[in-house]
Amino acid sequence: MRVMMKASFPVEAGNRAIADGTIAKTIQSAFESLKPEAAYFFPEGGKRTALFVFDLVDASQIPVVAEPLFMGMNASVDIIPVMNIDDLKKGLGQMAKRM
Repeated sequence: MRVMMKASFPVEAGNRAIADGTIAKTIQSAFESLKPEAAYFFPEGGKRTALFVFDLVDASQIPVVAEPLFMGMNASVDIIPVMNIDDLKKGLGQMAKRM
């Protein structure tokens, strides 16, 4: 299932992670494990924020994906199912068949 994961890092934790080099390692590790189809980085609500879109094969992946961000960056993490346009068309097509 395609999901979007948003991780926001408190300023203090982000500052420490930049100073000690762990932010680069944490982001690189996330890239290697998630293999995202898209990734974006931006400030939101005064916090450093990362957005990854990737395939979540099984719900058991959630701790593997989220815990390094919780533990290493004191991040708040949201994981939301999302669709691209092809997924939306397919779903709407299935709805039309039911009506």
